[in-house]
Amino acid sequence: MVADGSESSSTERSENRISEPAAVPPEIRLPRAKVTPFAAFRIRSFRFQWSADAMTTWGSEMETLILGWYILVATDSPFLVGVLAALRFSGTLTAPIVGVIADRMSRKVMLLGLRTGAGLSALALLLLAAFNLIEPWHVFVIAGISGFFRSADNVLRQALIADTVPREILMNASGLARTTQDSARIVGALLGAALLSQLGLGWAYVGVTFFYAASVLVGLGISSIRPVAAIAHMNPITDLKDGVKYMMESPVIQPIMFLAFLVNLTAFPLTNGLLPVVARDVYGSDENGLGRLVATFAIGALVGSLAMAALVKSRRPERVMMFVIVIWYVLLIVFAGSKSNAVGLPLLALIGASISFSMISMSVVLMTFTKFEMRGRVMGVRMLAVYGLPVGLVVGGWLIERYGVQAAITGFAVGGLIATGLAAIRWPALLTGFTRPERE
Repeated sequence: MVADGSESSSTERSENRISEPAAVPPEIRLPRAKVTPFAAFRIRSFRFQWSADAMTTWGSEMETLILGWYILVATDSPFLVGVLAALRFSGTLTAPIVGVIADRMSRKVMLLGLRTGAGLSALALLLLAAFNLIEPWHVFVIAGISGFFRSADNVLRQALIADTVPREILMNASGLARTTQDSARIVGALLGAALLSQLGLGWAYVGVTFFYAASVLVGLGISSIRPVAAIAHMNPITDLKDGVKYMMESPVIQPIMFLAFLVNLTAFPLTNGLLPVVARDVYGSDENGLGRLVATFAIGALVGSLAMAALVKSRRPERVMMFVIVIWYVLLIVFAGSKSNAVGLPLLALIGASISFSMISMSVVLMTFTKFEMRGRVMGVRMLAVYGLPVGLVVGGWLIERYGVQAAITGFAVGGLIATGLAAIRWPALLTGFTRPERE
């Protein structure tokens, strides 16, 4: 139940509905006639969460750009750039356990605790840089630590949105939530690059630490749903097995998990870690040029997120997801052959928009078909799909060193297209549409 001001009668009604997909407290339901492109912002908790998520992601994206460029310059190794980016997703293996715990205790409390940890890790790197003690191995260690916080954070923020937003505006809320990530890339790229080039690593990290701290303070306004069972009665192994069993028996979640792993393995590495190599080796750019590449990609993603939010509701998000994933791979193939900013920048913007359309649709499908009491576990196990990204980053960095940027990106994209086609054959409902839950 939402923490702020619910009555006992509302609590009882909510508890009776927790077995239904995407159940939400009745007091936050909106009349269909009042649903607008920004409807989710009428929910108090969502406003606070959106703002807090934005600040966290701003800090995280600044880190990604700053550290990626630092390692590329310090080591001159695309492979190590890929390793660094992979370490930022180190928490994907523990995400299922986080999801189990999130079904037993306050997701809000867990979220704020994780963001405090992320802020402290950023502070540690700030102090090393301030005293001129920083070395590449420090960056790898701290990236691995912060990677845990990042992955767990994603589990909790998605579960909280599904907890506090009515199903009829989940597409709207997911689109608006995605804008935090997209706007963060713009801020992180431009601000991070400017601070790094003008003031150095230490002062750049002052900005990173500030955003993490601000996120914790703003996040205090997020509502919290009472867990179904107390953590004292939790059996992590049993609960995790239940979550995996629930997902494996679901005709919806199975194919979504496969596609999530696939795009993380073959499509995301370019924009989630390897762009510093493209900026320097293909376009001959410095850190400011890298900032422009990331910002352009993020602007496209932001436009895509706002467009999805404006749709408010899609009855068949799975079809949108499949169509746009194919477009995404085709754009990657074309981008791989580009050699100039004049061609590459517009393509990056289109790639960003494609990512927003496909990932928002994927999240809506998951949230629509997942029971309240299983949400944390499902979102946690789903994060295992993200483990495809660090694998793709390491392999992609190695392929670039050995065969070049164009061959690596093209190979990933062609493989992804083939696998997407096989998924459509294996699970035809991805194209025809899944059977909807009884409650619409």
